[in-house]
Amino acid sequence: MSHDNAVETDGLTKNFGTLVAVDRIDVSARAGTVLGVLGPNGAGKTTVVRMLATLSAPTAGTARVGGFDIVRDGARVRSLIGLTGQFAGVDELLTGEENLLFIGRLLGKPRGEARSRARELLAQFHLDDAADRAVKTYSGGMRRRLDLAASLVGRPPILFLDEPTTGLDPRARGELWDIVRNLVGGGTTVLLTTQYLEEADQLADDIVVIDHGKVIATGTPNQLKAKIGGQTLRIQPDDPTHVETVRALIAESHADLDPLIEGSAVTVGVNDDAIMPVIAATLQSRGIALTDFHLGLSSLDEVFLTLTGHRAETDDEASEAKPDPDSASVAEEETK
Repeated sequence: MSHDNAVETDGLTKNFGTLVAVDRIDVSARAGTVLGVLGPNGAGKTTVVRMLATLSAPTAGTARVGGFDIVRDGARVRSLIGLTGQFAGVDELLTGEENLLFIGRLLGKPRGEARSRARELLAQFHLDDAADRAVKTYSGGMRRRLDLAASLVGRPPILFLDEPTTGLDPRARGELWDIVRNLVGGGTTVLLTTQYLEEADQLADDIVVIDHGKVIATGTPNQLKAKIGGQTLRIQPDDPTHVETVRALIAESHADLDPLIEGSAVTVGVNDDAIMPVIAATLQSRGIALTDFHLGLSSLDEVFLTLTGHRAETDDEASEAKPDPDSASVAEEETK
């Protein structure tokens, strides 16, 4: 394992009977950075996190977290990591402070130290005003912040975030992004799985794209955008009812292009800047006024579409949420 990598896998594999959920993947997360793991539903992202967190034993291959083997040194690995899953794991009947205090005591902290750490985290996550309220009265965003705070009670240098902003509104999502940035700024390494491509673009230093359990692309966000070639032209008509007309005109006049409607705009991948004035002239000749007409790097959504054949989905990864037959045996082995 490279000393620069906080997480590193080599041929990591997980089978569920005849189903190969994770197929010989090699990934690495550089210390003090965010590694984004992208993939369609059922691609194996959550299964990877479960193995790295020692919740599920790999069928084959190896992985090291913080320099320790996830199978041989499971207890050491768990002492270095924090984990926030897709759903809040806090107790709704306890208050925010009681939840964090309880976790601190489970980690072996003296009561005074556990209480001090709980109050420190509540203030850091802007939950101090709600510290004495039962968690069942919290909003969705507050619960997710508390859940993330709970994973940090032990000050782990490595943090696994499995779709942490699922179901949050844009404001709450932005607040959580700021928290992640601050953690990484302080030296924490984050492995982030997400169904939001914008989230990966905002947070990830490096990205791994997984499909059908295999790694199909790696690189920085800009490297992945450049890998598929070309740029994206965004065209937004002044009148939203003209968006289909814009798409049809481009498709008819440029058979080699594949314009797509995204909200009130049309986006189209182009490889030649010279095509822009041609498209602009075509639309002007039909009397279509525009409020937006600009060229930029392809978005991660276009990258995702090109690599996997479809756009990112927003449903929960139901196929990955099935009980893992190995998890119980792993826990049993660790107690022996």
